[in-house]
Amino acid sequence: MQEAAGASKGELGLAFLFVAAGSVPAMLLTGRELDRRGTWILPWILVALAAAAILPAFAGSVAALAAALLAIGIAAGSTDVAMNAAVSELEADRDTRLMQLAHALYSGGVLAGALAVGLARELGASRLGILAGISLALLAAAALNLRQAPPRRTPAARPRLGLHRAAVPLGILCGLAFVIEGGMENWGAVFLERDLGSGPGVAALAPAAYGGAMMLGRLSAHRLERRLGDATLLSGAAAVALAGLVGAALAPNAAVAVAAFFVGGAGISVAAPALFGAGGRNASPEERGSAIATVTTLGYLGFLVGPPVVGGLAEAGGLRTAFAGLALLAAALVVAASRPRWWSPPRAG
Repeated sequence: MQEAAGASKGELGLAFLFVAAGSVPAMLLTGRELDRRGTWILPWILVALAAAAILPAFAGSVAALAAALLAIGIAAGSTDVAMNAAVSELEADRDTRLMQLAHALYSGGVLAGALAVGLARELGASRLGILAGISLALLAAAALNLRQAPPRRTPAARPRLGLHRAAVPLGILCGLAFVIEGGMENWGAVFLERDLGSGPGVAALAPAAYGGAMMLGRLSAHRLERRLGDATLLSGAAAVALAGLVGAALAPNAAVAVAAFFVGGAGISVAAPALFGAGGRNASPEERGSAIATVTTLGYLGFLVGPPVVGGLAEAGGLRTAFAGLALLAAALVVAASRPRWWSPPRAG
């Protein structure tokens, strides 16, 4: 796509900013529409994402690519909020916990998607063929979600556009966690290659270990969260992430660093689904969409901030210093997550 659009690396980076430019306002708008119409709109949002996903295949200029990525950002941001709201609604209807499992499947999807696209490229598939395959998968997901029963609740009479006040603290915690996620995900391979002298093949083990740990951590949390409770689960998981980040900052060789990224990924993986779930549970049914949108939006801003923050710290004192800085953020998350009042649903009346 970069070659077809005639984009330099800098221009491609600027074009990718349009994903974020579309996602953030779309998240808040989707929260309001969910409060107004209910989660039955999820299949149609998935159809919109399927249509947007294929657009970069036709981009012949940087401007066209940026416009296509803007459309993807709008549809993807809406999908993120609608999916999490649908899971939260299922949790309420069935009196169970599903958010960790849903996010574990998301991590599995990232892995499967990366491997499938890599294989398709090796076999000579075109960008149109690859993106068309992704669109078909999204349409299949939309069809499966058409089976949802219509909402049984009364929609909010006048849903407002903006942040849900009660969900803001959870959103701030999510943003903090996503700063850590973004930093570890984007800089692990660079650390192994530049600071520890590893080859590209060994360096790739850092993000691979991190990604695998994300899925395993969420599957484990799915079994543990009812037993431990939200505050204990997240503060304990953040402590595990802290240990992994300290290990990365002090790692003497690649083997220790890869193990540290695995530990860090397993710990921080729990944060986002725990906070999304709490946001939905702590809101009334009529405001669940806005609450999920608030946590998602603030979390996504943290994910955008993470890589440049780590880059700035690395520029000033090296990647070891940057990982030490992320460890301090993990320590702050341990303390903040241990406050039970943020996890309690509002009292009736």
